Amino acid sequence: MTTKSAAAAARATVYGYPRQGPNRELKKAIEGYWKGRVTPDALRTTAAELRAANWRQLADAGIHEVPTGDFSYYDHVLDTTVMVGAIPERHRDAVTADTVDGYFAMARGTQDVAPLEMTKWFDTNYHYLVPELGPDTVFTADSAKQVAELKEALALGLTARPVLVGPVTYLLLAKPAPGAPAAFEPLTLLDRLLPVYAEVLADLRAAGAEWAQLDEPALVQDRTPAELNAAERAYRDLGALTDRPKLLVASYFDRLGDALPVLAKAPVDGLALDFTESAAANLDALAAVGGLPGKRLVAGVVNGRNIWVNDLEKSLSTLGTLLGLADRVDVAASCSLLHVPLDTGLERDIEPQVLRWLAFARQKTAEIITLAKGLAQGTDTIAAELAANRADLTSRAGSPITRDPAVRSRAAAVTDADTRRSQPYGERAAAQRAQLRLPLLPTTTIGSFPQTGELRTARADLRGGRIDAAGYEERIKAEIQEVISFQEKTGIDVLVHGEAERNDMVQYFAEQLTGYLATQHGWVQSYGTRYVRPPILAGDISRPEPMTVRWTQYAQSLTSRPVKGMLTGPVTMLAWSFVRDDQPLGDTARQVALALRDEVNDLEAAGTSVIQVDEPALRETLPLRAAADHPAYLDWATESFRLTTSGVRPDTQIHTHMCYAEFGDIVQAIDDLDADVISLEAARSHMQVARELAEHGYPREAGPGVYDIHSPRVPSTEEAAALLRKGLEAIPAERLWVNPDCGLKTRGWPETRASLENLVAAARTVREELSAS
Repeated sequence: MTTKSAAAAARATVYGYPRQGPNRELKKAIEGYWKGRVTPDALRTTAAELRAANWRQLADAGIHEVPTGDFSYYDHVLDTTVMVGAIPERHRDAVTADTVDGYFAMARGTQDVAPLEMTKWFDTNYHYLVPELGPDTVFTADSAKQVAELKEALALGLTARPVLVGPVTYLLLAKPAPGAPAAFEPLTLLDRLLPVYAEVLADLRAAGAEWAQLDEPALVQDRTPAELNAAERAYRDLGALTDRPKLLVASYFDRLGDALPVLAKAPVDGLALDFTESAAANLDALAAVGGLPGKRLVAGVVNGRNIWVNDLEKSLSTLGTLLGLADRVDVAASCSLLHVPLDTGLERDIEPQVLRWLAFARQKTAEIITLAKGLAQGTDTIAAELAANRADLTSRAGSPITRDPAVRSRAAAVTDADTRRSQPYGERAAAQRAQLRLPLLPTTTIGSFPQTGELRTARADLRGGRIDAAGYEERIKAEIQEVISFQEKTGIDVLVHGEAERNDMVQYFAEQLTGYLATQHGWVQSYGTRYVRPPILAGDISRPEPMTVRWTQYAQSLTSRPVKGMLTGPVTMLAWSFVRDDQPLGDTARQVALALRDEVNDLEAAGTSVIQVDEPALRETLPLRAAADHPAYLDWATESFRLTTSGVRPDTQIHTHMCYAEFGDIVQAIDDLDADVISLEAARSHMQVARELAEHGYPREAGPGVYDIHSPRVPSTEEAAALLRKGLEAIPAERLWVNPDCGLKTRGWPETRASLENLVAAARTVREELSAS
């Protein structure tokens, strides 16, 4: 095919779409099912209606090929586990008895059976459920979901492409099952898994699939020769199948590097590549390997992870270059649109001119369609769209919202001394012990307590004018009183105020900082039915006034025990926001850190002796390419945390918290934060992080979690004590804290009370054992 004919053949497509519905209908249906208010048939009907509505909207807008299989009740990696029959032994009876209940049991656990471990999907804030595989794992194909959803789309008269997690990525994301040898590598199961994928692909072809997409984002990470050989073998074997659809192998989130020539040479029918941000390097790399002659290229030129309008002329230039490198070039987002909100048209509180700077899923779809049209029919056919796009880009670049000279001057004046505590940890620890007088194995929680229906109603009533500010504040005070009273009665040592006044750990602060925009309907899935509204970091950041001091002071007035001040750290403020893309992330992090530093200092001045600055996103924001990109990121990330926390006295204890990520490769960075105490998720991973800290020689205090808060089950006292004893194998008692994995916002009060009572009882039990020994 010539360059001209390749352009004329250009089509628009996407890899995935937000699942929740315009009013989060899926969340409501699933949670209703869990509570027994929604029947299985009603849940299935709601899901089918949402899928059909998404497909129709995409097709009506001009998308030529819609994705199927990307929809999920909970998680697409868990769906893959079901598809390949890799059900953990402890869940098999439940799945056999009821597939829907068994599915949710794997995700959430039951009172008797623990769920699968959950961690971050690459460097996003989406969480997936980690497959558990062992030498005895037997795979069996179950293509029912994938085939059914394909048939639904075809029945609507649409061209559809099933999307699957690829076999190499699935195995690289897996972990050894309980009881498997510690050195077991799931990738060794590849030859056992490929026939199952072959069977699924045959089923999809029989159901009418012309193309099937296999997602291999794990190949954008640094990979060993053995792992690259596995990828080569996988797509050699799958490509050699005769009973299959055409195969489109997709990667996203970064450049492919050494994996690109492997996939380019594979006997598959096309590649889908990311050409945004650092993945723009794929363009030169693709040219260097000779392109994809005779194959389809799906070019991800619209960023699927941020919410800024695309530079259409720049994307058209990239697409024009790509036309000479493949037989057919189609246009897409860089990844699934799962990671952005649904529609800017739902927003009413953002200034119209600023709203034109933004593109959510529907707007990104329109950008993709515009680019495909311009590529196929010429730029004259999209002249109006290009002119409007240029105006929007110019408006944003010149807006006073984006630049504050005072903020930039302060950031430029930061010195290394501003990022260092005044005394080394050993001297600080002694001062803090004298100040706090805590027992061995001190207990605490991570910050939030249950956000009850009454709290959400009060917040809605305030917004709706049904109660005034004074009435709302009285409701918040009553909730704080209840939280403090419960913690005192339970025997927790370091208390929290429960964060009743906070809607979200990032949004709450963003709404009080200049430079941020808040949405009303910008929901994005974090995991399962947990949706968040990431704020939009659009300009330079400053703090007009204290944000948390008042409520922390009020909570401290109710008790003689220390109450932690609770803040969200600068890296997480960036990671869980949609961040400006017109300056380096490190520059933006420094601005946020300075605003938070002011808050930390004000908390200390108000008498707060323990201040926690949460950084759960430190690991998830780690670039996917280790050797090339990690050092620079970790330098600015750890510096911004220290800039936030280093202005306090030695006897003020600084805590931080991280959760649901693999921490082994950032232990040095955790050390470099110089926090006095760190709490980490550890319950589902059976204290793995405690061992990693010990192997590193981590010298400070740590609280590996003993209560998995992402499951409704209540851990027994003995279960928590057993985890605590395992923690003591790695961390000395004088440096070990006892706490849950994460905040309790999503849990109900009954399970929270029971779980924390058991946690405190476990700490007392182990203290007695230590005293006796």
